[in-house]
Amino acid sequence: MSAAPAVRRRRRSRVPALFLLPFCLLFAAFFVAPIGYAVYQSLFTTQRSGLGLGAAQTVFSGLANYAAALRDAAFTGSMLRVLLFMAVETPVMIIFALLLALALDAASVRFPALFRSAFFAPYGVPGVIASLLWGFIYVPGISPVVQVLGGVGLHPDFLGPQTVLWSIANILTWEFAGYNMLVLTASLKAIPDELYEAAQIDGAGGLRIAWRIKIPLISGALILTTVFTIIGTLQLFAEPLVLRGLTANISDSYTPNLSAYTQAFTDSNYSMAAAEAVILALAALVLSFVFLRLVQRAGGPGAGGPRAGREAGRRRTGGRR
Repeated sequence: MSAAPAVRRRRRSRVPALFLLPFCLLFAAFFVAPIGYAVYQSLFTTQRSGLGLGAAQTVFSGLANYAAALRDAAFTGSMLRVLLFMAVETPVMIIFALLLALALDAASVRFPALFRSAFFAPYGVPGVIASLLWGFIYVPGISPVVQVLGGVGLHPDFLGPQTVLWSIANILTWEFAGYNMLVLTASLKAIPDELYEAAQIDGAGGLRIAWRIKIPLISGALILTTVFTIIGTLQLFAEPLVLRGLTANISDSYTPNLSAYTQAFTDSNYSMAAAEAVILALAALVLSFVFLRLVQRAGGPGAGGPRAGREAGRRRTGGRR
């Protein structure tokens, strides 16, 4: 009789593992395995004998592909380009998404659901389609924007060598600001109304409530969207790939992803493409880790939980319990 409860406990302990098993299998098959294969492939090199006309032979080369990628001026230039792009685009994206979220959360806004859907709608447009749409606006011969600006004496070159990167940044901001806004809006809705009421009783206006209560209490969501933006900007691919057909100022190695794509599907150098992909993944990992560490050192969220956040909000507004 005493063995029956123990058997039931063992069976119940297996239930969570059974529910997690499908996820673990899919995660291993579609995430861990491709990464492992990319790392494995980056350690080999394909060699041909007889002036390149002989049979191909795959040989172990260790870190030679990584060394070659880091010596390649085009690839290192693309890495520096996306790092600059990330440094500018990330704060622009987060600030713009935050302003949209705060505007929608304001008590005086009318038809919030309509504006929320309108702001989020560009996220539903695939990156390729968005690049084509904006490409028609950027090309001088057919762009209505360029024609209107030309009528007042301005002649912008959105696809010029100094401006094309920021034209791509405009496309990304248009695409993803609504998604980040939705994440921030959900966090704003979770803030208790009692904090706003206490602040208003103490004479705090809308701007002070936003600065002293709303922004500090959604800092976790701000960090999350910032990390996603850092990773996304480093993976820039679809937009320059589409715009490359409209301008000569986007090369085959304009971004690291585009360089890896060219290595794999134009030059058939899959080992080099794998090495460049691994380098890019490591760069995204390091930058995300550094950002999180800096936030943690600066006293980021999570130290005291929701109650600590509410107490901090009261202290910032001078509120009373």
